[in-house]
Amino acid sequence: MLPALAKQLPHVIRQAGLLQAGGMLLLCSAVWLQPSHAVQPRIEDVPAGPAFVQLPGASEVNARAGQALTNNTLLRTNQPGRMQVLLGNGRQFRMGGDAQLRLGSSGVELLKGSIIGWIQPGASPLNPFRIKTRLATASIQGTTVFIEYTDEHFKVFSWEGTVTVETRSGQRFTLTSGQQLVLALQGQMARLSDRLDGLQDGLSALDTASSRLLIWDPPQSIPMDDAQRRLETSPLINGFSRTLETLPVIERELGLTAPNP
Repeated sequence: MLPALAKQLPHVIRQAGLLQAGGMLLLCSAVWLQPSHAVQPRIEDVPAGPAFVQLPGASEVNARAGQALTNNTLLRTNQPGRMQVLLGNGRQFRMGGDAQLRLGSSGVELLKGSIIGWIQPGASPLNPFRIKTRLATASIQGTTVFIEYTDEHFKVFSWEGTVTVETRSGQRFTLTSGQQLVLALQGQMARLSDRLDGLQDGLSALDTASSRLLIWDPPQSIPMDDAQRRLETSPLINGFSRTLETLPVIERELGLTAPNP
Protein backbone atom coordinates (compact mmCIF):
# COMPACT_ATOMS: atom_id res chain seq x y z
CA MET A 1 0.00 0.00 0.00
CA LEU A 2 2.67 2.51 0.92
CA PRO A 3 4.72 2.03 -2.28
CA ALA A 4 1.53 2.62 -4.33
CA LEU A 5 0.79 5.84 -2.47
CA ALA A 6 4.36 6.96 -2.96
CA LYS A 7 4.05 6.45 -6.71
CA GLN A 8 0.79 8.47 -6.83
CA LEU A 9 2.00 11.31 -4.60
CA PRO A 10 3.77 13.39 -7.31
CA HIS A 11 0.64 13.14 -9.51
CA VAL A 12 -1.59 14.32 -6.64
CA ILE A 13 0.72 17.24 -5.89
CA ARG A 14 0.75 18.30 -9.55
CA GLN A 15 -3.05 18.17 -9.69
CA ALA A 16 -3.36 20.24 -6.51
CA GLY A 17 -0.90 22.77 -7.91
CA LEU A 18 -2.88 23.06 -11.14
CA LEU A 19 -6.13 23.56 -9.22
CA GLN A 20 -4.54 26.27 -7.07
CA ALA A 21 -3.09 28.05 -10.09
CA GLY A 22 -6.44 27.86 -11.86
CA GLY A 23 -8.18 29.34 -8.84
CA MET A 24 -5.71 32.22 -8.68
CA LEU A 25 -6.18 32.87 -12.39
CA LEU A 26 -9.95 33.01 -12.00
CA LEU A 27 -9.60 35.35 -9.01
CA CYS A 28 -7.27 37.69 -10.89
CA SER A 29 -9.57 37.66 -13.91
CA ALA A 30 -12.50 38.60 -11.71
CA VAL A 31 -10.55 41.52 -10.28
CA TRP A 32 -9.38 42.69 -13.69
CA LEU A 33 -12.88 42.50 -15.12
CA GLN A 34 -14.47 44.50 -12.31
CA PRO A 35 -16.07 47.70 -13.68
CA SER A 36 -14.14 50.87 -12.93
CA HIS A 37 -15.84 53.31 -10.57
CA ALA A 38 -13.48 56.17 -11.40
CA VAL A 39 -15.28 59.18 -12.82
CA GLN A 40 -13.56 61.52 -15.25
CA PRO A 41 -14.05 65.16 -14.27
CA ARG A 42 -16.69 66.87 -16.38
CA ILE A 43 -18.89 69.93 -16.52
CA GLU A 44 -22.31 69.17 -15.08
CA ASP A 45 -24.16 72.42 -15.72
CA VAL A 46 -23.66 75.87 -17.26
CA PRO A 47 -26.78 77.84 -16.25
CA ALA A 48 -25.32 81.16 -17.44
CA GLY A 49 -22.40 82.48 -19.46
CA PRO A 50 -19.82 83.69 -20.17
CA ALA A 51 -18.03 80.50 -19.06
CA PHE A 52 -14.87 79.05 -20.59
CA VAL A 53 -12.67 75.93 -20.56
CA GLN A 54 -9.01 75.65 -21.51
CA LEU A 55 -7.64 72.10 -21.59
CA PRO A 56 -3.84 71.70 -21.26
CA GLY A 57 -2.15 72.67 -24.51
CA ALA A 58 -5.43 73.74 -26.13
CA SER A 59 -7.18 77.03 -26.84
CA GLU A 60 -9.93 78.37 -24.63
CA VAL A 61 -13.46 77.38 -25.67
CA ASN A 62 -16.97 77.99 -24.38
CA ALA A 63 -17.94 75.68 -21.51
CA ARG A 64 -20.77 73.24 -22.16
CA ALA A 65 -22.54 70.63 -20.04
CA GLY A 66 -21.06 67.15 -20.43
CA GLN A 67 -17.62 68.36 -21.50
CA ALA A 68 -14.82 66.12 -20.20
CA LEU A 69 -11.97 67.73 -18.25
CA THR A 70 -8.45 66.72 -17.28
CA ASN A 71 -5.87 67.65 -14.68
CA ASN A 72 -4.49 71.20 -15.12
CA THR A 73 -7.58 72.38 -17.00
CA LEU A 74 -8.26 76.11 -16.54
CA LEU A 75 -11.86 77.19 -15.96
CA ARG A 76 -13.04 80.78 -16.15
CA THR A 77 -16.29 82.68 -15.76
CA ASN A 78 -17.20 86.32 -16.19
CA GLN A 79 -20.14 87.98 -14.48
CA PRO A 80 -22.89 86.64 -14.60
CA GLY A 81 -21.39 83.32 -15.79
CA ARG A 82 -21.64 80.20 -13.63
CA MET A 83 -20.86 76.50 -13.97
CA GLN A 84 -20.93 73.29 -11.94
CA VAL A 85 -18.16 70.68 -12.20
CA LEU A 86 -18.02 67.04 -11.10
CA LEU A 87 -14.57 65.88 -9.95
CA GLY A 88 -15.43 62.33 -8.88
CA ASN A 89 -15.26 60.64 -5.45
CA GLY A 90 -18.29 62.69 -4.43
CA ARG A 91 -16.53 66.03 -4.98
CA GLN A 92 -18.27 68.82 -6.85
CA PHE A 93 -18.07 72.58 -7.03
CA ARG A 94 -19.75 75.61 -8.52
CA MET A 95 -17.91 78.73 -9.60
CA GLY A 96 -19.23 82.06 -10.79
CA GLY A 97 -18.80 85.77 -11.34
CA ASP A 98 -15.31 86.92 -12.33
CA ALA A 99 -13.63 83.66 -11.33
CA GLN A 100 -10.75 81.52 -12.51
CA LEU A 101 -9.40 78.21 -11.21
CA ARG A 102 -7.20 75.26 -12.15
CA LEU A 103 -8.10 71.60 -11.66
CA GLY A 104 -5.62 69.54 -9.64
CA SER A 105 -5.25 65.85 -8.88
CA SER A 106 -6.86 66.06 -5.42
CA GLY A 107 -8.67 69.39 -5.54
CA VAL A 108 -8.65 72.77 -7.23
CA GLU A 109 -6.65 75.96 -7.11
CA LEU A 110 -8.82 79.07 -6.96
CA LEU A 111 -6.93 81.88 -8.69
CA LYS A 112 -9.66 84.46 -8.13
CA GLY A 113 -13.40 84.78 -7.68
CA SER A 114 -16.01 82.69 -5.88
CA ILE A 115 -16.51 78.95 -5.44
CA ILE A 116 -18.78 76.70 -3.42
CA GLY A 117 -17.43 73.17 -3.02
CA TRP A 118 -18.90 70.12 -1.35
CA ILE A 119 -18.55 66.39 -0.85
CA GLN A 120 -21.65 64.36 -1.63
CA PRO A 121 -23.38 63.01 1.49
CA GLY A 122 -22.39 59.38 2.01
CA ALA A 123 -19.22 59.62 -0.08
CA SER A 124 -15.99 58.10 1.22
CA PRO A 125 -14.33 60.49 3.70
CA LEU A 126 -10.84 59.05 3.19
CA ASN A 127 -9.48 61.93 1.11
CA PRO A 128 -10.51 65.53 1.81
CA PHE A 129 -11.48 67.97 -0.91
CA ARG A 130 -8.83 70.70 -0.96
CA ILE A 131 -9.38 74.18 -2.38
CA LYS A 132 -6.10 76.04 -2.61
CA THR A 133 -5.43 79.78 -2.98
CA ARG A 134 -2.28 81.88 -2.74
CA LEU A 135 -3.26 82.79 0.81
CA ALA A 136 -4.52 79.53 2.31
CA THR A 137 -5.87 76.05 1.62
CA ALA A 138 -9.29 74.89 2.81
CA SER A 139 -9.85 71.16 3.37
CA ILE A 140 -13.30 69.64 3.72
CA GLN A 141 -14.75 66.18 4.42
CA GLY A 142 -18.50 65.74 4.14
CA THR A 143 -18.78 69.51 4.11
CA THR A 144 -20.03 72.47 2.07
CA VAL A 145 -17.71 75.47 1.90
CA PHE A 146 -17.88 78.87 0.20
CA ILE A 147 -14.68 80.73 -0.68
CA GLU A 148 -14.31 84.19 -2.20
CA TYR A 149 -10.92 85.54 -3.21
CA THR A 150 -10.64 89.06 -4.63
CA ASP A 151 -8.31 92.05 -4.42
CA GLU A 152 -10.45 93.36 -1.55
CA HIS A 153 -10.84 90.32 0.68
CA PHE A 154 -10.38 86.60 1.25
CA LYS A 155 -13.39 84.84 2.78
CA VAL A 156 -14.06 81.23 3.82
CA PHE A 157 -17.55 80.30 5.04
CA SER A 158 -18.69 76.86 6.24
CA TRP A 159 -22.27 76.25 5.17
CA GLU A 160 -22.20 72.94 7.02
CA GLY A 161 -19.57 70.68 8.55
CA THR A 162 -15.97 71.22 9.57
CA VAL A 163 -13.56 73.21 7.40
CA THR A 164 -9.84 73.25 8.13
CA VAL A 165 -7.96 76.28 6.80
CA GLU A 166 -4.16 76.36 6.71
CA THR A 167 -2.58 79.67 5.77
CA ARG A 168 0.54 80.00 3.70
CA SER A 169 2.45 80.99 6.81
CA GLY A 170 1.42 77.79 8.61
CA GLN A 171 -1.43 79.03 10.81
CA ARG A 172 -4.39 76.66 11.14
CA PHE A 173 -8.02 77.49 11.75
CA THR A 174 -11.06 75.24 12.15
CA LEU A 175 -14.49 76.44 11.10
CA THR A 176 -17.78 74.76 12.00
CA SER A 177 -21.25 75.25 10.52
CA GLY A 178 -22.14 78.94 10.22
CA GLN A 179 -18.62 80.26 10.84
CA GLN A 180 -16.48 82.33 8.52
CA LEU A 181 -12.84 83.41 8.28
CA VAL A 182 -12.32 86.81 6.68
CA LEU A 183 -9.14 88.65 5.75
CA ALA A 184 -9.54 92.26 4.58
CA LEU A 185 -6.77 92.53 2.00
CA GLN A 186 -6.95 96.26 1.26
CA GLY A 187 -6.26 97.15 4.88
CA GLN A 188 -3.52 94.55 5.06
CA MET A 189 -1.88 95.93 1.90
CA ALA A 190 -1.84 99.43 3.31
CA ARG A 191 -0.13 98.14 6.45
CA LEU A 192 2.33 95.96 4.56
CA SER A 193 3.31 98.72 2.13
CA ASP A 194 4.95 100.55 5.03
CA ARG A 195 7.06 97.48 5.84
CA LEU A 196 7.99 96.01 2.47
CA ASP A 197 9.96 98.02 -0.08
CA GLY A 198 8.63 97.92 -3.64
CA LEU A 199 5.35 96.18 -2.70
CA GLN A 200 2.94 96.17 -5.64
CA ASP A 201 -0.82 96.48 -5.35
CA GLY A 202 -3.17 93.53 -5.69
CA LEU A 203 -2.87 89.78 -5.37
CA SER A 204 0.55 89.60 -7.05
CA ALA A 205 2.07 91.28 -3.99
CA LEU A 206 1.30 88.32 -1.77
CA ASP A 207 4.61 86.47 -2.00
CA THR A 208 6.00 84.26 0.72
CA ALA A 209 7.55 87.13 2.67
CA SER A 210 4.45 89.32 2.74
CA SER A 211 2.01 86.46 3.46
CA ARG A 212 3.86 85.76 6.72
CA LEU A 213 3.08 89.28 7.87
CA LEU A 214 -0.67 89.04 7.34
CA ILE A 215 -2.75 89.30 10.51
CA TRP A 216 -5.57 86.75 10.66
CA ASP A 217 -8.54 87.14 12.98
CA PRO A 218 -10.08 83.93 14.38
CA PRO A 219 -13.26 82.48 12.79
CA GLN A 220 -16.52 84.15 13.75
CA SER A 221 -20.12 82.94 13.65
CA ILE A 222 -22.36 84.97 11.38
CA PRO A 223 -25.91 86.02 12.40
CA MET A 224 -28.60 83.59 11.25
CA ASP A 225 -30.49 86.33 9.41
CA ASP A 226 -27.33 86.97 7.40
CA ALA A 227 -27.02 83.24 6.65
CA GLN A 228 -30.68 83.14 5.57
CA ARG A 229 -30.15 86.10 3.25
CA ARG A 230 -27.09 84.44 1.71
CA LEU A 231 -29.02 81.22 1.18
CA GLU A 232 -31.82 83.06 -0.62
CA THR A 233 -29.64 85.27 -2.82
CA SER A 234 -26.48 83.24 -3.51
CA PRO A 235 -26.02 82.73 -7.28
CA LEU A 236 -23.95 79.62 -6.52
CA ILE A 237 -26.80 77.96 -4.60
CA ASN A 238 -29.76 79.06 -6.68
CA GLY A 239 -30.55 78.93 -10.39
CA PHE A 240 -28.90 75.62 -11.35
CA SER A 241 -30.69 72.72 -13.05
CA ARG A 242 -30.32 70.59 -9.92
CA THR A 243 -30.68 71.50 -6.28
CA LEU A 244 -27.46 71.59 -4.28
CA GLU A 245 -27.02 68.05 -2.90
CA THR A 246 -26.13 69.21 0.60
CA LEU A 247 -28.96 71.76 0.88
CA PRO A 248 -31.00 69.58 3.30
CA VAL A 249 -27.92 69.30 5.53
CA ILE A 250 -27.42 73.08 5.44
CA GLU A 251 -31.05 73.67 6.41
CA ARG A 252 -30.78 71.18 9.27
CA GLU A 253 -27.41 72.42 10.54
CA LEU A 254 -28.25 76.13 10.51
CA GLY A 255 -32.02 76.01 10.95
CA LEU A 256 -32.61 77.79 7.65
CA THR A 257 -35.30 77.52 4.99
CA ALA A 258 -34.20 77.28 1.37
CA PRO A 259 -36.15 79.24 -1.26
CA ASN A 260 -38.43 77.34 -3.62
CA PRO A 261 -36.64 76.22 -6.84
